[in-house]
Amino acid sequence: MSEDVPAVPEVSQRVRALHARMTLEEKLAQLVGYWLDQNGTVAPMQSEMASGQKDSGRLGEITEHGLGHYTRVYGTRPVDPAERAAWLWAEQRRLKRETRLGIPALVHEECLTGLAAWQAATYPTPLAWGASFDPELVQEAGRAIGDSMHQLGIHQGLAPVLDVIRDPRWGRVDECIGEDPYLVGTVGTSYVRGLQDAGVHATLKHFVGYSGSKAGRNHAPVSAGPRELADVFLPPFEMAVRDGGVRSVMNSYTDVDGVPMAANADLLTTLLRDEWGFDGVVVADYFAVAFLEVMHKVAADRGEAAALALQAGIDIELPTGDAYLEPLAERVRSGQLDEAWVDRAVLRALRQKEQLGLLDEDAFEDEPPTDIDLDSPRHQALARRLAEESVVLLANDGVLPLNRWTTTPRRVAVVGPNAHRSEALMGCYSFANHVLAHHPELPLGFSIPTVLEGLGSAFSRAGLAGSELVYARGCDPEGDDTSGFAPAVEAVAGSDVAVVVVGDQAGLFGRGTVGEGNDAESLELPGVQRQLVEALVATGTPVVLVMLTGRPYAVDWAFDGGPDGGAVPAAVLQAFFPGEGGGLAIADVVTGLVNPSGRLPVSLPRSTGAQPYSYLHPVLGGPSDVTSADSTPLRPFGFGLSYTDFAYDDLVVEPSVEAGGTFTAAVTVRNTGTVAGSHVVQLFGHDVQATITRPVVQLLGYTRVELDPGESVRVTFLVPTTRFAFSDRRLVRVVEPGDVEVWVGAHAAASGAGARTDEATGGVIANEKAVARRSLPGTATDRAVLAVTGDVHRVSGADSRWVEVKLAGA
Repeated sequence: MSEDVPAVPEVSQRVRALHARMTLEEKLAQLVGYWLDQNGTVAPMQSEMASGQKDSGRLGEITEHGLGHYTRVYGTRPVDPAERAAWLWAEQRRLKRETRLGIPALVHEECLTGLAAWQAATYPTPLAWGASFDPELVQEAGRAIGDSMHQLGIHQGLAPVLDVIRDPRWGRVDECIGEDPYLVGTVGTSYVRGLQDAGVHATLKHFVGYSGSKAGRNHAPVSAGPRELADVFLPPFEMAVRDGGVRSVMNSYTDVDGVPMAANADLLTTLLRDEWGFDGVVVADYFAVAFLEVMHKVAADRGEAAALALQAGIDIELPTGDAYLEPLAERVRSGQLDEAWVDRAVLRALRQKEQLGLLDEDAFEDEPPTDIDLDSPRHQALARRLAEESVVLLANDGVLPLNRWTTTPRRVAVVGPNAHRSEALMGCYSFANHVLAHHPELPLGFSIPTVLEGLGSAFSRAGLAGSELVYARGCDPEGDDTSGFAPAVEAVAGSDVAVVVVGDQAGLFGRGTVGEGNDAESLELPGVQRQLVEALVATGTPVVLVMLTGRPYAVDWAFDGGPDGGAVPAAVLQAFFPGEGGGLAIADVVTGLVNPSGRLPVSLPRSTGAQPYSYLHPVLGGPSDVTSADSTPLRPFGFGLSYTDFAYDDLVVEPSVEAGGTFTAAVTVRNTGTVAGSHVVQLFGHDVQATITRPVVQLLGYTRVELDPGESVRVTFLVPTTRFAFSDRRLVRVVEPGDVEVWVGAHAAASGAGARTDEATGGVIANEKAVARRSLPGTATDRAVLAVTGDVHRVSGADSRWVEVKLAGA
């Protein structure tokens, strides 16, 4: 192999010997996928890009030289799991016996909200994972999902998404975990660990910068500088590589500063492999190699596109061999590309198959599974628990929970476009919304009670059996039809309380209101839903507004009453596509069977015009006297209310720590209310002065604690100073000496004594359109000052990236 080819993998003698026997055609066959079924649109430009693929009735011819991947054999159309497993086992045996080298195909599937297959459990969308602030639970869910995939002979899952949210207008926000890199990294890495503990390789998406697409438009260029890449977009991926041991990475569709990621060797090879030590396989996002020619226009034809991608570091072309088969073969045969580049990718692909057991003699020689339950009680319990922990209470005037009413409500109206639709509970990458939408004649194949159905069950368990439930749809999620308003208003006017469920319909490429290709120009609730809510609030009946969405919406009118300061809902709940247990979870929160404990993983925006916005902004990135625009979110990152109260006492932070070391911060958390509850304890920090601008607040660490009334716990955070690291003027990640502030707060905007970030000019400039101050619930400790001492510490891979948490009785 040529010495000019970087990052050549070390492989076993078995892999080396197998590779030595391979012809060029056999090598290239291991670097591509074949899409067995194609029905409906589940990938960008799918019909155009995959039109040249040979028909599946010619599998013997198609796989003459072997095959790298089978693309979504369970997840492209509804198939009976047992029947498809029987086919897969037989097909793998055929590949072993009828191809010269006898190598089985690797099978990959989507698994972002559970395995994307018919009859499989649908979990909350990743934005709900972030709202739970519970990486341990996410890891449990990942393990359960992986166990089901492993049973079916699936080897690789195309999840998790580690894109850090930068603009809620982007349609793929529901696939993301949150706007904070540490939250994304810890939760995402936990999912990786769970999936891989089951023997299924996880795939990080989308490397890197995808969520920074301009104006939130899918595939749009990304203008992030190298510092934003290093300090915001890359840390979650680094955590999953270094700490999670992830085995696969998928490229982003976008270009970053003009360089398409599918052709970016600096990031795909130099950073990912040489600096981070990643030794797995890089797969192309679907059709991303061809997009170098068709969309980015940096390649003249498929052969040049293939060469650019291969040399940059993309090992496997998915979903098909559009570029890596004949176009790449011709490039090699003509001498335009050294075959050594092909060899590098093939060695990586064969090593992955060896790690998965596909090169073992007994691979697929057992019997295929026949007793398959993809929505087992284990799945149902985990999905429901994750949903419960992800529901965020944003406002409450005391109307909730309903089981605390002194008199049981006689009549409860359940209204809204998402009140009685199972599809409204699931994200874009759920099988139901991703694939089954093209097969309306088929049932979902698993139980997923709606909010209305959940309330019917919860009322009896919450001691509210005497309440009558009445339902009215009101309107659709999108469109301008208001003909359903009158019966909805009548139902609410005649009730003691109304639960009004609004929000999104997830889908792809113009089908639905959020999801891949469903970017938004406005952050108003879709269609006429705002008008519906305002009409229902105007009846005077207390309204519990439930938002079932895939992105945060600008709903200032629901908190402030709009320009005229009118009536507002009595309570507001946010649920990010909570999955099959979501209807039950929301019902349990409304009735009081579950105490809400979710926290916002992304700021709730004030307006569309305030975007893009991140809570991780320096002083001049927020409201100040030098601008009349108000970017202050309606509810900040980390916000969430409870049916009980929590207090913080006795924050103790070490007075000093050497740069590169670890310090402790301890606080006592007490449940001062009357009911048991779970509380997310958030440790925040602020670098007082640095050589570049730093955020006014950043999450350092977090943990969940369960406390009975009157109970307290001592929470100790062991914080590596790398949590304050940033890229200096040389673009080197460092920890600088100097003072930092540390505190515990209920959310990012809850802070004790400290500088007011809106006084940017010290009073020299007083804007006549000063930002209105709003008081938010949520307490915080005073800020402790910690001195970081010593020399500037250059961060390396050996440095810790995780905050350890210890709990003790107080």
